[in-house]
Order: sequence, then structure tokens, then C-alpha cells
Amino acid sequence: MIVSNELSRSGEFSAHTPEDLLSFTNDLKQFARLYGADLVGIADLARLDGIQTEPKDLLEGYSRAVSIAVQLSDGIVDAIVDTPTPLYQQNYGKVNALLDDIALRVMQYLQNAGAKAAPIPASQLLDKARWFSYISHKAVAVAAGIGWQGKSLLLVNRGYGPRVRLVTVLTDIPLVPDVPVKNLCAKCSACAEACPVGAIKNVNTTLHYEDRDEALYFDRCLARVIENQKDLPFIEAPICGVCIRACPFGRRKKARVRTR
Repeated sequence: MIVSNELSRSGEFSAHTPEDLLSFTNDLKQFARLYGADLVGIADLARLDGIQTEPKDLLEGYSRAVSIAVQLSDGIVDAIVDTPTPLYQQNYGKVNALLDDIALRVMQYLQNAGAKAAPIPASQLLDKARWFSYISHKAVAVAAGIGWQGKSLLLVNRGYGPRVRLVTVLTDIPLVPDVPVKNLCAKCSACAEACPVGAIKNVNTTLHYEDRDEALYFDRCLARVIENQKDLPFIEAPICGVCIRACPFGRRKKARVRTR
């Protein structure tokens, strides 16, 4: 895939035609897929105005975010019962590493076109008290139309369900943004019923929750994943996976369609 020569290194992308920007956006998405992305969407950062970030000025100078998703292994996720498995631990870590690699390549692609770009790590916890990182990859993915925020707070894609991990690349080039999709959780309560600690309140939202406490008894969820990491052999990260396995969207294999 070759970066469009129509885009200068001056950073003045607004002077280019909508057709140029659409072509570049589509080429960028195809480039990311070439290196392992399953889903790619573009978020207009105006949709994320006021979002919590670290540092607070993280989004300053950027207008778009490239949201990238890679699916987890169905065979491994399907084997989860009520605790994460060592195989899930490994798959989780390897997918995060792949996402970071794709994000670096997308950063280079954008920089070679004269854009400013910043890859945000797929999984790096900055604040263990608030359980927070640089930005919510899920919020970016919702704004980019990759999926909706499910009752578990996870990003849910129509084809892959919540069986994906996410990464974000910020950029100042005005890529053609995607639009959010409809929340399809409706009356489904599969994740809430499956949660071993009853952390999911089974409350729906149209687009996203204003606060995670609307959807979760977060302390219960956090205590569970920390317990898993502490007490289970070979589990090196605070993970669970039970609600991911339970979601009917991820289990509908025949309905799996790439939508971005």
C-alpha cells in the first residue's frame, strides 16, 4: 500500500478535496488490515469533547482518532467457564502486542503523509486507584462506529461481539470519520447473568454511559480480576473474560461480518 502523493508534508490537509481525503482514509484502513487489524474506524474527536485523558491535553492538536480492533481467539474464549484460563492470558497479551505493532505502523503511514500521529498503547494502566489509562479505547471505538457500549461496559461489535481488543492512533489529518452505530443489546441480559460476582447491573444505554457506575458495581468487577491475577496460576494480568464469552453477538459465528 502506497501513501497518496496528493497529500503534502505541510500539514495543510484542509486544502485537499473530499475525494482525496476519502481515498486516503480508505487506503489507511486497508493498510491497517494488511498488518492484522480486523476492524478499523475513524472517530471525529469532536464527539469525545470533554472525555477524561491523561495528560489532560492529550487530544490538543488532534482532530481524528483511528480506532483499531483485533479479535481474540474464539476457541480460547469459548473455553472460559467462570475464570480466565492460561491460554486466555496468553492470547490477551499477544493480541495487545499485535495492536501496538499495528498502531506503530499506522503512525508511520500517517507521518509519511505529513500528518502528526500518536499511537496510544493498547493496555497500559496509569492509575491503579482510578483504574485509568491515557484515554478510553472503548469510547474512541464507539465514536468510530466499530460498535456500541454494552451492558458490561465493553465495546460490542455486531459481528465479533466483545471478543476484540482495541488500540487508538491520534492524528491531525481530517480523515473521513465514521458514525456511531445503534446499540443492539436491547433486553439481552446474558452478560449480567453470567458474571460470577453480579457486577453488571443490566442497565442499557443509547450511546454510552456517563459514568461506569451506571452500568457496573465496579468495585466487584475490580476485586474479581485482581483476585484472578493473585490466586490463579499463570494469570499475570487482571482479567476475567466471562462476560466476553457469554455475549451472544460474539457467539453468532454465521453472523460475523466485517463492518469497518
